[in-house]
Amino acid sequence: MYKLSARQILLIALLSAVFAAGTVACIDRFSSRFQSNTSAFSEAQPAGVSDPSLATDEQNNVEVYRAISPGVAYITSTIVQQGYFGNVEEGQGGGSGSVIDDQGRILTNYHVIEGAQRLSVSLGGNKTYPARVVGGDPDTDLAVIQIDAPRDQLTVIPLGDSDRLVVGQKVLAIGNPFGLDRTLTTGVISGLQRPIRARNNRPIEGAVQTDASINPGNSGGPLLDSHGRM
Repeated sequence: MYKLSARQILLIALLSAVFAAGTVACIDRFSSRFQSNTSAFSEAQPAGVSDPSLATDEQNNVEVYRAISPGVAYITSTIVQQGYFGNVEEGQGGGSGSVIDDQGRILTNYHVIEGAQRLSVSLGGNKTYPARVVGGDPDTDLAVIQIDAPRDQLTVIPLGDSDRLVVGQKVLAIGNPFGLDRTLTTGVISGLQRPIRARNNRPIEGAVQTDASINPGNSGGPLLDSHGRM
């Protein structure tokens, strides 16, 4: 099997620092004008749009979640520092990650592991694995960590092709927001090639904008297409 180096992984990995965005149109003040004329608005299916099947979409959500969520890592970072009175204090943070090969490599965001003296990973259940940093790039906010876990405990999340994404395409996000492990949210691609900035203020080009709910703790988790590809 072809093995990816940490550098290759960082170069080809889909930018996982996704961000939520949406625009709300305030129409309440116009509603009274249209209530008496609702019959004038067409309810016909728009041309080129198939009649959506709720059951089919729901089943897709269920199947993607079942197949991919075991490959979403819960990452706990521990920072040890000296307190004001000379005592040792520990602080912990949480984030998400995506298993990307059967060697236990996990893609996450750099800010999830930045400054950590210890890292641990849970893939579900009560088992946790110590993790080590393979490589990181603060300019792109990407990092790769690795755990020593049996291959049969690793669910590899396949990589997709970001060049084929289109606005309006359905996406699913799985992560650990607010410590709630393996939370699923859904949405669409809202925009492509968005410029954002890393935490060190360096520009990152080509980000994917989505309206899927993204919250603290989701960082590093996968944004998936309907085939379960990241």
